Amino acid sequence: MNRTDRLYALVEELRAVAPRPRSARWLAERFEVSVRTVERDIAALQQSGTPVYAEPGRTGGYCLDRAHTLPPVNLTPQEAVAMALALRRLDGTPFRQAAASGLRKLVAAMRADDAAAAQALAERIHLVGASAPATMPPVVGALPVGRVLRIGYADRSGATTTRDVEPLGYVGVREQWYLIAWCRLRASVRIFRIDRISTVVPTRQAAPPRTFPEAELDIPAAGREALSLFARTAG
Repeated sequence: MNRTDRLYALVEELRAVAPRPRSARWLAERFEVSVRTVERDIAALQQSGTPVYAEPGRTGGYCLDRAHTLPPVNLTPQEAVAMALALRRLDGTPFRQAAASGLRKLVAAMRADDAAAAQALAERIHLVGASAPATMPPVVGALPVGRVLRIGYADRSGATTTRDVEPLGYVGVREQWYLIAWCRLRASVRIFRIDRISTVVPTRQAAPPRTFPEAELDIPAAGREALSLFARTAG
């Protein structure tokens, strides 16, 4: 176990038994290091602001103040992308830089595979203009699952058809969202206006892997930007 992992594990061990203490000797045996190494690790945690304190006495040891700590934050890929979209609504406000910094910290705390899945999902969401539309697509959660959706979709005249589609991504233009999907009825990529989708039912069918069809979008690439979890901090 490297030191970073050990520091994290130390905090979690103390959190699990708080407010009871753990002795330096017990922790040393638990993590298979010397007592001196544990003492250095505890000192490093204290210097970083972690509320660990020493309790004296024969039954004393190190304690963690649970009232001033939070358990690990484990965002799902969908949650991370939702936060990145919400952040785009802060463009031009005094809080843009602080929000971007906060999102980076949360992404850094995610598991590596979840962070990679979140970024892959974000890259399937393209925005035209500086910020994201206010209305969020109701089927965004279907993308990472890879399931076929059965949707009710109304055309311009209001006639509704039922389609089985494989979500590929989203495009936000001004105040409107569009679902980019492979339509099984038409056997090709189609663009669906979100506000014309009346029903969404996930099926049991797994969607085959398909790439985001950038070349088939009737939107100039120069005016289109893929969402990113690592938002710029400049105002």
